[in-house]
Amino acid sequence: MTAALAEAPSAQATAEARAAVRARVEAAGTSFYWAMRLLPEARRDAMFAVYVFCREVDDIVDGGGTPQAKRRHLGAWRAEIDAVYAGKPTTVAGRALLTAVHDFGLRREDFMAVIDGMEMDADQDIRAPGMAELDLYCDRVASAVGRLSVRAFGVATEAADRVAHSLGRALQLTNILRDLAEDGARGRLYLPRELLDSVGIAASDPESVLRHPSLPLACEALAEIAARHFADARAAMAECPRKPMRPAAVMGAVYRATLRRLRQRGWQALDQEVRVPKPVKLWLAFRYGLL
Repeated sequence: MTAALAEAPSAQATAEARAAVRARVEAAGTSFYWAMRLLPEARRDAMFAVYVFCREVDDIVDGGGTPQAKRRHLGAWRAEIDAVYAGKPTTVAGRALLTAVHDFGLRREDFMAVIDGMEMDADQDIRAPGMAELDLYCDRVASAVGRLSVRAFGVATEAADRVAHSLGRALQLTNILRDLAEDGARGRLYLPRELLDSVGIAASDPESVLRHPSLPLACEALAEIAARHFADARAAMAECPRKPMRPAAVMGAVYRATLRRLRQRGWQALDQEVRVPKPVKLWLAFRYGLL
């Protein structure tokens, strides 16, 4: 037993934390749940703990409060991640993460990168960031989660990290395109400055940009970047062992389907919700998870 685990929570406390985290993910009704069901129980519980950590820090940013208060709460999560690696977590999610960190080699710097990304949102509403800033944001809030995930899956290779790099960006850009209206209502606009400039949109405030007649051109350009990331992720995934990477394949398939539907809907009726129907999700889970 390592020194870090010598003062770890009791087996009962750890089991209760894992059960609580599992229940929270089940209640969320996310497609993530079905993809992670393909994993063996211990790895699935590790991914559920990572998911809940991500929800916790994301909720801090999306909730009310001043930037200072949000930074303070995110700082508490930095302290909790440090406590996890010291073997002394204080939260339910932290206790659930403890076993995952120990058993699957999840890296502290990836957790901290996620918090770094949340702080980018917490400090001020992001509006028309430069492409480099957007890419950094995607790396922190999505690809870092991918780097945690592939280790929980059991594939800690350079090719797996390339899957995380590309698939994380593809998923996050798809989310950005799906949530344009919702983010705009919150005062946020993640479309990059370079793409807006290229189609003659000089504004940065969400209301003006989302009403601009050239908006579809900028959205389609970002959709093409997302599609290239999906293609790069599939190429990298071909270099990984297939079975442990099945959840990533399923998530990629569901989000590719989402991106296709967004492009089919177009970029003018942004309030028209785009979802992948449950039967299609189940088919994609069967095709990419079992075949």
